[in-house]
Amino acid sequence: MRIRVELAGLCRSDLKEVARERYGPSQFGHELVGVVAESTLPNDLPAGLRVTLDPNVRLARTTGFATEMYAAGPADRLCAALPRVPDELTARQAVFAEPLACAEHCVSALTRHLGGSPAGRAVVVFGAGAAGLLIARLAELAGAEVTLVNRSADRAEFLRSRGFDVRPLAALPAAAFDVAVIATSFVRPDILTEALRVLVPTGLALLYGGTAPGDELPGLPVDLDHVRRSEHAVHTTWSGRPVTIAGSYGTTSTDFTAALGTLPKLPLEHLITNEITLPRLPRTLHAQLTGRPLGKTLIHP
Repeated sequence: MRIRVELAGLCRSDLKEVARERYGPSQFGHELVGVVAESTLPNDLPAGLRVTLDPNVRLARTTGFATEMYAAGPADRLCAALPRVPDELTARQAVFAEPLACAEHCVSALTRHLGGSPAGRAVVVFGAGAAGLLIARLAELAGAEVTLVNRSADRAEFLRSRGFDVRPLAALPAAAFDVAVIATSFVRPDILTEALRVLVPTGLALLYGGTAPGDELPGLPVDLDHVRRSEHAVHTTWSGRPVTIAGSYGTTSTDFTAALGTLPKLPLEHLITNEITLPRLPRTLHAQLTGRPLGKTLIHP
């Protein structure tokens, strides 16, 4: 398959890969919307079809940071990996399909681990990057009472200026939330400790941010990386109180279908702060690795 890339997005996990801080198979250049230019499956994925990419479906592919992306694999995987983009979506909307699908999966995992809808539950989301923001908005759409927190003032102010409510980390009361979603870039011990502090007894801590083998929190008898990647739930105790530690990892085709249907309802284009051409990508990667990027960067091939 040959996909002509229409637009790509720069993701925090792309920066992690460049910095060699991300564990797992490469997904470099995975946020994209494109058009099938040449197809090995003309009945299922005809030339001219607009598609996005599910990078969690294992294929042999090149990066989306290019004018064209090549993908090869069994027919069922190609169809699953290249969801169709509805005609009514613009490229600037559709480029958010993959991060929104990840957020959809997280809220679905939350529902499964709770044993029912999060409606009426007090949910706190740690981390106001793209992932945390999208998870918070979807949880709100599901009826949860959501508090989005971030420890850096510049990111919080950036989001407030675009109409999103973000609270400082220090303002959280203890034992006040039914659910804590850790959507920071990495599940760090200090953030997980704070999440456990603000949970009610028998509350749920949902791990979404990055983990690696061996990650642990002293005093919490849980293999954090295994729980996140397997999406298991472990019922244990923390400081003498019962808690549940659970995980969210990856996406499914159902998540992409939901995300593509939800995109028109969310003002995600407000998050776009930088648009570059492909030759400027190396310089932009370096700048964002050494600085503090706010908002979404789009790459025009």
